[in-house]
Amino acid sequence: MALIHCDFFSDTLRLSTSMTVILPQPVLEHGAASSPSRRRPWPTLYLLHGLSDDHTIWQRRTSIERYVEPLGLAVVMPQVHRSFYTDMTSGGRYWTFISEEVPAVAHSFFPLSAARADNYVAGLSMGGYGAFKLALTHPDRFAAAASLSGALDIGRVARHPNPRRLSPREVKLIFGESEKVAGSRHDLFHLAKRVASQGGLKPRLYQWCGTDDRLYADNLAFRDHAQALGLPLTYDEGPGGHEWIEWDREIQKVLAWLPVARHSGTGSRR
Repeated sequence: MALIHCDFFSDTLRLSTSMTVILPQPVLEHGAASSPSRRRPWPTLYLLHGLSDDHTIWQRRTSIERYVEPLGLAVVMPQVHRSFYTDMTSGGRYWTFISEEVPAVAHSFFPLSAARADNYVAGLSMGGYGAFKLALTHPDRFAAAASLSGALDIGRVARHPNPRRLSPREVKLIFGESEKVAGSRHDLFHLAKRVASQGGLKPRLYQWCGTDDRLYADNLAFRDHAQALGLPLTYDEGPGGHEWIEWDREIQKVLAWLPVARHSGTGSRR
């Protein structure tokens, strides 16, 4: 595997930013890498960080590089600060950045597959919200999405923010009036209902939350909503809180669940 720290200028954000990228490394053939023309574009997982983290956190706190190696899976981990993956009312256009610019830039730099069947998104906490938001807004582009301990009821979060983690002032900077978040384009419950009613493509969803997590009740509410709508949701829970020890374990289950075929041309390196 190749680990790439990628710094680039974002036209959307109008500033320099970064993403961490993991790429499969082709097996050498007779002392030389296989010809680029013989390689398939890599299936890709967009892996999203939480509220207080950045683009390096998954690589620092888990063994994600080792976990994806047998899958021949590229992983793109962008930085969005504390934006909730949203075009902020007073701030950066992070929804446009994550949904449009990051895929475009990543595809321009790396040999990534554009096929819906090869594109997935996952995240933790704020990133779990972002993952479901991407997949439910663009079901034509993502085959699967996973949320670990996700902040899935953004309407409740906006109305009753925890000042120790997300202040009312931040909520207003991100979303504007908190009372208008529920039922809007930011609301996963609204997006899920729209996807279910349209009768078109539906992304596979995977959801996990610890039973001791402060977001557990929100996760149960979204689970019940998605199941009532008939969306293809795989739900799991277990003892644990809002901790990396849980997410390191659960991301391995997410990778096993993803509908990704092992690609030839990569191998383990020790």
